[in-house]
Amino acid sequence: MKTLYFVLDPMCSWCWGFAPVVETIRKSYGHRYDIVPVMGGLRGSGEMVWDDAAKAYLRAHWQKVADATGQPFEKRLLEKERFDYNTYPACKAVVTVRELLGTEAAFVYLHKIQHAFYAHGIDITNPRLLQGYYEQLFGNSGKFAFFFLSERAEVLTEHDFAKARSMGATAFPSVVLVDEEGHMVCQKGYQRLESLISFLKETHA
Repeated sequence: MKTLYFVLDPMCSWCWGFAPVVETIRKSYGHRYDIVPVMGGLRGSGEMVWDDAAKAYLRAHWQKVADATGQPFEKRLLEKERFDYNTYPACKAVVTVRELLGTEAAFVYLHKIQHAFYAHGIDITNPRLLQGYYEQLFGNSGKFAFFFLSERAEVLTEHDFAKARSMGATAFPSVVLVDEEGHMVCQKGYQRLESLISFLKETHA
C-alpha cells in the first residue's frame, strides 16, 4: 500500500485551513493509502517577538486563510500582552497520541487542538490543556502525561521534524506520497480538495 503523509503543524494557520481537506481525503481514500500525520515544527520558543507588528501580521494572515478556506478564526489571542508562539508542545502532543493510540486517534486529536486554538483562541502551548483534550477524547490521560514528558517523546518529535525536511516538506501543509518502492512525490503548501484528488488520481496508476 502507498503511504500518504500529511506534514502539518497544529498551530499553522494554513494547516487549519487544510483540515477539512485532510478529513475528506482520509474518509474517501483511507482504504487505498496508509495515511500518516507528520509534525513539521513551525516555530520554537521565542522565535516570534510578540509585539504589535507580529500581531498585525498574524491578524492579516489569518484573515487571508479564513477568506481562502472558510475556516473560522477567533482572534482574541492576538489581544494577549504576552504569548510565546511555540508550536513544539502541540506537535509533541500529537506525536504522543500517535505513538500511544495510532494514526486515526492522532488525526482526531490534531483537529481537536487545532479547533481549540483557531476557532476558540485557546492557548494550546499549555501542556495541562493538551493533556485535558486527550482526557476529553480518549479517557484516562495518565499514559499521555507520562509519555509526553519522556525522552522518547522528545526523540520522536525531533524525528518528525527531520523526516519532514528529508521529504522536502519545507512548507506546511505538505502532502508527500510514497509508493511501495519508496519513490516519493512532495506537494508543498495548501491545496484545494479538487487539486489534491487530481494529484492522487494522477499518481495512483
